[in-house]
Amino acid sequence: MKIRNILLSACVALGVLAVAAYTFRAPLAVALVKRVAAQHLASDPLAELPDGLHVGLCGAGSPFPDEKRSGPCTLVVAGKRLFVFDAGAGSARNIGKMGFNHGRIEAIFLTHFHSDHIDGLGELMLQRWVSASNTAPVPVHGPTGVEAVVAGFRQAYAQDQHYRVAHHGEAVMPSTGSGGKALPFVTEATGHLVLLKDADLEIAAFSVDHAPVHPAVGYRITYKGRSVVLSGDTRKSATVQREAMGVDLLVHEALSTPLIAMLGETAAQAQRTNLKQLFSDIVDYHSSPEQAAETARDAKVGYLLLNHIAPPLPPIPGLENAFLGDAGKLYDGPIRVGADGDFVSLPTGSKQVNVSRRF
Repeated sequence: MKIRNILLSACVALGVLAVAAYTFRAPLAVALVKRVAAQHLASDPLAELPDGLHVGLCGAGSPFPDEKRSGPCTLVVAGKRLFVFDAGAGSARNIGKMGFNHGRIEAIFLTHFHSDHIDGLGELMLQRWVSASNTAPVPVHGPTGVEAVVAGFRQAYAQDQHYRVAHHGEAVMPSTGSGGKALPFVTEATGHLVLLKDADLEIAAFSVDHAPVHPAVGYRITYKGRSVVLSGDTRKSATVQREAMGVDLLVHEALSTPLIAMLGETAAQAQRTNLKQLFSDIVDYHSSPEQAAETARDAKVGYLLLNHIAPPLPPIPGLENAFLGDAGKLYDGPIRVGADGDFVSLPTGSKQVNVSRRF
């Protein structure tokens, strides 16, 4: 009888707790959201990160839909300075998910003007404006043609700018701060063009082979002795290998030829002849994981991070290994198949490469 009474009391207590939880779950949820929001808004990753060069994937994908990978976007933190390279769809949201304040973005750099590398530019420029009441447009560096791209987004967002200034006022939304300022440059076929340089930081552009897409560039960033190269979209490229010589981190695009060929066969069976042709065409102006590994090996790179992953890689056991193919046999350093939220830190004064995830 005693055990029965104990069990009955326990059941009553659990029932009371369940009713209480149900009754108060909305206030508890709101309180939790408030706490998370307060922590997020009060945090400052730029102040919290150790001095060094940090690289985050705010978009590790390609034009293919991929649950783990948005459009191409790479975030670079050099000391306390924040830069963004390419602005594919989802860039602005992922930068926010990583905890960074869009208003602190000092400049945007574009590798080329394929739609998947620029279709998030309008939203990124908007968030950079509204997040910190910036009074000047964000500088947008890119090869010749960037003027038309930035002007097009400014035109598309002109009405939005008008609405926001009218609603919030100049003090909160300075009309001079919206959009971007195009800063075009020209790189020679084998050249190295320094775009930004001071005592600690250098950002340089170089041409890559993404023909028939021209111009197309990659970037090399150095900060206090740490270095990273971003390949952009390219075939296996001698200039990428030259620029990547001895760098701590190479972020290189990668497309699996066998997996793309399989998709082409599937498209043919479905009588989607246009898709079959597209799958056939894209192979000739991208690099395979093996080719990226050869470049990393020959350039004596410290760490290889693959991005612009094509095709999508759903979470199927063994698929990532199939994507890599023989890359691990060609390069004996660490290789990572990138996903949104990956974050690589290169602290100054050491050779460490620390890899984490920010979401």
